[in-house]
Amino acid sequence: MELDDTTLWSRLRAGDRNAFEALFERHARAIYNYGFHRLGDWSAAEDFVSLVFLEAWRRREKELEPGKVLPWLFGIATNVLRNQRRSERRFAAALARVPGADENSGFADDVNERLDDERKMKRALQLLSRLPKREQDVFVLCSWSGLSYEEASFALDVPVGTVRSRLSRARARLRELNLVCGHEPDETTNSQEAFEL
Repeated sequence: MELDDTTLWSRLRAGDRNAFEALFERHARAIYNYGFHRLGDWSAAEDFVSLVFLEAWRRREKELEPGKVLPWLFGIATNVLRNQRRSERRFAAALARVPGADENSGFADDVNERLDDERKMKRALQLLSRLPKREQDVFVLCSWSGLSYEEASFALDVPVGTVRSRLSRARARLRELNLVCGHEPDETTNSQEAFEL
């Protein structure tokens, strides 16, 4: 029988390292996707996951309400981003490290797909960066990471009503920005897909 997050967190607080490993296995993918949605770079997202779980380990004595482990991890993730934001230089360095295509077309296709994902995400992040930081945080947590209003409220330590209003404003502004920026038809479609408006 698989243990729920609350039980695993209690065991972790009691010193069970295996409980931490189980929580990592369960939630690393969600934090990784959140990192990619905020950074636009798969390599930086991998580093980001390490930083988030290192901070969670450091704060393992924290008492959490039942069902709040994942929202708490997203709260840590948001703070890690605020404190250690990756720069454009990091993005360029990551692209420079990507090996060129070789005879192995499967590898080349994978590299091309990853580069295309990063290009689309960079475009989406350019639009997202025009929003106030508080609206960016709510949009990424709710729209891209799938948190409920209540979970985002917990992660950001703001009222649920604040989450709802910030998300509504963010979506409206992103629609306007997407139209104002004059994207080519395929770019507009990609931006809309990335934002899931």
